[in-house]
Amino acid sequence: MTPPPCGDDPPVPPTPPPSGGGTPNFPTPPPSGDGAPYLPAPPSGDGASYLPTPPAGGDGSPLPLGPAADGRKIRVVVADDQGMVRSGFSVLLNAQPDIEVVGEAVNGREAIAQAAALHPDIILMDVRMPVLDGLQATRQITAMPDPPKILVLTTFDLDDYVYEALRSGASGFLLKDASAGELARAVRLVAAGDAMLAPGVTRRLIAEFARMGAPRGPSRTLDELTERESEVLMLVARGLSNAEIAERLIVAEQTVKTHVSRILMKLGLRDRTQAVVVAYESGLVQPGS
Repeated sequence: MTPPPCGDDPPVPPTPPPSGGGTPNFPTPPPSGDGAPYLPAPPSGDGASYLPTPPAGGDGSPLPLGPAADGRKIRVVVADDQGMVRSGFSVLLNAQPDIEVVGEAVNGREAIAQAAALHPDIILMDVRMPVLDGLQATRQITAMPDPPKILVLTTFDLDDYVYEALRSGASGFLLKDASAGELARAVRLVAAGDAMLAPGVTRRLIAEFARMGAPRGPSRTLDELTERESEVLMLVARGLSNAEIAERLIVAEQTVKTHVSRILMKLGLRDRTQAVVVAYESGLVQPGS
């Protein structure tokens, strides 16, 4: 029988059992405050390191990491000849933590002046306005050095203007009956360089390409694209997101982003919306294909 230790002998700590891999056997972390067991954050499915979910926006959807991720708010000008529409959009956007309305315009001429004076990131542009309509204003604004992106406000009965507005340099379209969440999401997407085409608008746009008949032969400028870049451009034109393209091609999403950036640079385009137009006009993508 082992004699008990003397009063002045220090107690001998128990030897922790070795773990299977020879590494120290750490204690189990305490449960979280809500009683749920503690679990380490899992890696994301595409092999990228795990990042916590960004805070949710006013509609409960996550805020995408875009121009406002550096702490600077997205600056917006609202151009519409109806006062109630301007006021409504301004109230909804100013309620967002990362968006601010810095100006309003009642016609296209005022929109051009506001673009030059205020240097906004986005202009919400109505199509039908007095003095100068939204299409002519869009052409003049997108011809400026470092122009803001144009998000066209439309209704279903104005969809005939969609194709012409895209050709004029618009970056996206938003239906006037959009919810607050849809409005904020559209502004963030366009500010980040993505296309914003409502499903109904997209259908009419593709129908317009089909109505134009057989497209011209492939543009010479597309010869600058690699085979992979052409494949990515086709998928962009069919409305796939970067994540969906990455899944289709079995590559990382960051790789797709790099391809898209190179496509825009080689073709001299501002954003994905213009890339869609080029893909259809060049014959790279056929309506209905």
